[in-house]
Amino acid sequence: MQKDAKELPLRERKKLRTRQALVDTALELFTAQDFTTVTLDEIVDAVEVSKRTFFRTFTSKEDVALAPEKELWAAYVTDIESRPLSGERLLGAYKDALFAALEQMTDGWEQRFLASRSLADRTPALTAHSLRHCSEVSANVVRIVAGRLAGQSPGDTELRLLLDLMLAAWHRALEAWTSSEAAQQDRAALVRHMHEAFAVIPAVAALAAQDG
Repeated sequence: MQKDAKELPLRERKKLRTRQALVDTALELFTAQDFTTVTLDEIVDAVEVSKRTFFRTFTSKEDVALAPEKELWAAYVTDIESRPLSGERLLGAYKDALFAALEQMTDGWEQRFLASRSLADRTPALTAHSLRHCSEVSANVVRIVAGRLAGQSPGDTELRLLLDLMLAAWHRALEAWTSSEAAQQDRAALVRHMHEAFAVIPAVAALAAQDG
């Protein structure tokens, strides 16, 4: 579980509050207006911080708009770095790390994620940024796992294809979750959709084996 913010030093708590205010405000402005028309000045003025403070936390408008997504995958990478791994149960480790990362997200993360995803779906620049980030995270995960399993099988290609299979199931779960009624878009519902999508992976692998 994520460390309780109350346990952090005052300086760190202030940083977290400012970061959250920037994310919430940016998503509200982007949703109410248009991503391309909202300026950085509008965001920092609404939160009453300087641009310098903004750039201590985020690199761009795209970065803050996709913050919920990036928070999840940062937690995922951290989990993979410390999770016990073996070549025999690698797909399970990939899946378990995602459940663990999701559990670490702060209260209200799912609403911010939904707002961010909806924004990205209608903003080509954000879609491109999200895809690039996904590719970078995938490459990083494969590099970490390959290093930790050095001298063992599977190889890099198999590591990446297994990860891509898990990610495909994750995206299917997201599609089911985001298309459901608002009352069913809580975190528990997302977890259920993830279990359902992941449960189909063995059958998909069997179909692929038949064509081999």
